[in-house]
Amino acid sequence: MDALSKLARADVRVPETFGCIDGVLLMELIVDEDGAAAPRLDDVTMSEEQALEDHAIMMRYVVRMLCAGLIHGDLSEFNVLVDENGPVIIDLPQAVNAAANNSAEAMLARDVNNMSRYYGLFAPQLLQTHFAEEIWTLYQEGDLLPETELTGYFEEDTESANVDSVLEEIKAAMEEEQERLERIQAADEE
Repeated sequence: MDALSKLARADVRVPETFGCIDGVLLMELIVDEDGAAAPRLDDVTMSEEQALEDHAIMMRYVVRMLCAGLIHGDLSEFNVLVDENGPVIIDLPQAVNAAANNSAEAMLARDVNNMSRYYGLFAPQLLQTHFAEEIWTLYQEGDLLPETELTGYFEEDTESANVDSVLEEIKAAMEEEQERLERIQAADEE
């Protein structure tokens, strides 16, 4: 319930919650235009144009979720319902805190790639995108905002780390600390 409420406040489409009574969560029933239970994304076919539009919506939801500090953790075509207004994310008991989980990057990548793979069935160009890498890099750099416009393009930094430079910095810091300790010891002896 906490995750659903947090995501609703972050403007992610999730079922509205009405409360929890005796351990039972009461929430909105997502319905189709005829009032029947809305289908899962897995049960929906769509045009290329619709796939591109809904994929963009889902990427926006993933970004908003991450900006709210959460990763779904099991996002796939089986955990998204589709009503007349578009996709609705469901099934959040495994949602994780992005900053506190060592597997957060891998979980986000799996969620995003699952969505791209599914929508790619209808819009094959999505299969060549790199939204997961783009989103995670922006998040790590502190540049991800709820309304960040994504491109799906990501160029990996292939430049090797300058290990010698890092070791020199460590050595300089150790020498500086040693000098500080020697000054303290000399002052104590006076």
